[in-house]
Amino acid sequence: MSMQRCGYEMVLKSIEDGEEISLILIKRDIQSAQISEILDHAEKLQIKVVYGSENDLWRMSKNNTNGTPDVLCLVGRNPDASIHEVLSKGGLIWLLAGASYPVNIGFCIRTAEVSGADAVIIDAELNNQERSAAKRASMKSHRFLPVFWTSGIESILMAKDYGFRIISVEDIGESAPWEIDMKGNVILVVGGEKNGIPEQILKQSDEIIRIPMSGFVPSFNLQAPLSFVAIEAQRQRS
Repeated sequence: MSMQRCGYEMVLKSIEDGEEISLILIKRDIQSAQISEILDHAEKLQIKVVYGSENDLWRMSKNNTNGTPDVLCLVGRNPDASIHEVLSKGGLIWLLAGASYPVNIGFCIRTAEVSGADAVIIDAELNNQERSAAKRASMKSHRFLPVFWTSGIESILMAKDYGFRIISVEDIGESAPWEIDMKGNVILVVGGEKNGIPEQILKQSDEIIRIPMSGFVPSFNLQAPLSFVAIEAQRQRS
């Protein structure tokens, strides 16, 4: 089910239905009785409000064929949740274990968000400037799901305590994505561009997926296998 509610009527209905709204995005400088009503609800319910440009809302809206909506809201996922809160709720989480390039990381965050992941864990030695570059490459999608910059193996062990299965994507795998059950509470792991997934994480994996490759050069760029598996996981979990 979509995590976005688009336009005044859908956002208000989401509020009235008691959906788990974590964020409301409103077009900057817009003023109307309808927006004032939504802001009143947001204040009473302590829902975070973010303002964006018309281009932001147009680009992020799932239904912009009739013009740019004045308001969107995010349901079912809290970008400010802690890792323990995310794990206790369950779902699908991506782990980037050892990724090196900020742009690749940003593309992966964006793919994870749009395909409905519940969080992204990034185990990467990036400085603040490089992390900012990754966020820019994500096209602001990092604002709409929890992103944790932390140890991969510690996250894996913690997730196992919460009952998560660990599914890695690596060239030593023997199963194609469509042969693996990706429903339930799952962490999907992709490795760094140079060294792949660390051995200690592979040892903790319950399944290992191998992406079919038919060309001469046996290597996809990082976001390609993530996208491949993300779409299959979305299909299964829909």
